[in-house]
Amino acid sequence: MVRMSVLNDALNAIMNAERSGKRQVLIRPASKVIVRFLQVMQKHGYIGEFEIVDDRRAGKIVVELNGRINKAGVISPRYDLKLSELERWTSYLLPSRQFGFIILTTSAGIMDHEEARRKHVGGKIIGYFF
Repeated sequence: MVRMSVLNDALNAIMNAERSGKRQVLIRPASKVIVRFLQVMQKHGYIGEFEIVDDRRAGKIVVELNGRINKAGVISPRYDLKLSELERWTSYLLPSRQFGFIILTTSAGIMDHEEARRKHVGGKIIGYFF
């Protein structure tokens, strides 16, 4: 079977492990987008450490969970997001203003919506977590 979205598979694996109370989860295959998404989640304290395992194939990622993720998802297709539309998408996807993050891919890299607002850049929306 062909994988359509590697990021979606990774976030589903994280959510399933989180719901069943696991302390760590194995994600495969690894990709740069998944690693950057996990770095943003780690920066905000939603996951613990993660380790990239090179198996000379597509790679694996072992993620330490700390039980803070309520929901994580991918937005497909990756809609263009202007800075003026950011507030509308935030209210549409997140439960409240001060809770959760939308992840964007911008010309300045993959970042959350608050950092994109600070850097004054728009981009494409790839996912969210809270």
